[in-house]
Amino acid sequence: MKKLQLILLLLLVGISFDIQAQEFDANLQLRPRFEYRNGYKTLIPEGTEATSQISQRSRLNFNYKQDQLSVKLTLQNVRTWGDVGTTATSDKNGVAVFEAWAQYDISEKWSARAGRQVLSYDNQRIMGEIDWLQQGQSHDAIMISFHPKNHQLDMGFAYNSDAENNFQTPYTVGNYKAMQYAWYHTNVDKLGVSLLVLNTGYEYMNNLIDKKLLVDYKQTFGTYLTYKNKKIDGNLSFYGQTGKSADKQVSAWDGAVNFAYSITDSFKAGIGYEYLSGKDMDDTSTVIKSFNPIFGTNHAFNGYMDYFYVGGGHQNSVGLQDANMKFSYNVKKWQFALMPHVFLSAADVVDKVTSEKMDSYLGTEVDFTAGFNFKKDITLTGGYSQMFGTKSLEVLKAPGYAGHTNNWAWLMISVNPRIFTWKK
Repeated sequence: MKKLQLILLLLLVGISFDIQAQEFDANLQLRPRFEYRNGYKTLIPEGTEATSQISQRSRLNFNYKQDQLSVKLTLQNVRTWGDVGTTATSDKNGVAVFEAWAQYDISEKWSARAGRQVLSYDNQRIMGEIDWLQQGQSHDAIMISFHPKNHQLDMGFAYNSDAENNFQTPYTVGNYKAMQYAWYHTNVDKLGVSLLVLNTGYEYMNNLIDKKLLVDYKQTFGTYLTYKNKKIDGNLSFYGQTGKSADKQVSAWDGAVNFAYSITDSFKAGIGYEYLSGKDMDDTSTVIKSFNPIFGTNHAFNGYMDYFYVGGGHQNSVGLQDANMKFSYNVKKWQFALMPHVFLSAADVVDKVTSEKMDSYLGTEVDFTAGFNFKKDITLTGGYSQMFGTKSLEVLKAPGYAGHTNNWAWLMISVNPRIFTWKK
């Protein structure tokens, strides 16, 4: 806390030296979340008991702007209630930097940003903040933006090392070694069009003899289209992946379509389908055929119980087909949503004992969520989800048991007050 007070004091003192047009604000987020996990992320094995815990995100955001310069600093602490004793002399996780960037507006159409920052685009399927995670997701990168009227082109670059080394050292963080991307967006009447090209390089050791460090690059590219009027809200996306990863060829793709209709001002119904390519379990080729959403906010897709793609799960597997519906109802300060999902594999699931191909149907998940705007800066949200798994899902989630009741419930309070604002 003393460190946070010192930072705030320095910022206030710094801005007092210049009388040019300036803006500064500080806001806080406190977000504790209770979860009951009884088959969350994977089928719960027989004889295993459910668990519960409370996690919390605490963020302090500083925003400063003077003429063409904008600066943002976000400090956060992520904890599980009880992971630090009541008389502990230090915090287990400490204070981390979630965002720390400076942006300079070169002109009305050009700007450049450098530092730790969130890279989030479109529906966040490929690049997102992953706000559901208490720690979120941000990148150390440079981003250049060209944004004339009705057009935006963002170009980003990143190069990572785990320390200031004097000679070549393996990058052990488990992150990409290098990354470049370009994202373009425009609107044509009620149609939104986005194009994305993403190049990610991951370091690997070529063999155990000479132990040479190499970097292979994988390309993800595609489009995201949206259409919206007073009643209809739809989107269509397609992404392909090619290149190499750890000396293996990559050939994968993802396609999705979603359509929603506002029956009344309060009630909306929608239907959607997504196909993420996968690889047959008895396929002996070295080609990577399973699509990887890379930096996507995967919790928002394919069911809230996070059985697929969240946290690296289901990677290099049989892929997924997700047929889903969504019903949402808003009344006064309340928001309700019901989302059933029917999951099928995109490639063959094979029994590991008999080597027989199994049914592609993996199961059905039903998600229910509710939100209440308690008052300004205070929101209460919660949900309940249940997975009705199959024997095919048991193969993928061994040693989980589909016959067990697999469910998950959560309740979260988000408090977001602005604690200081100043403008001159």
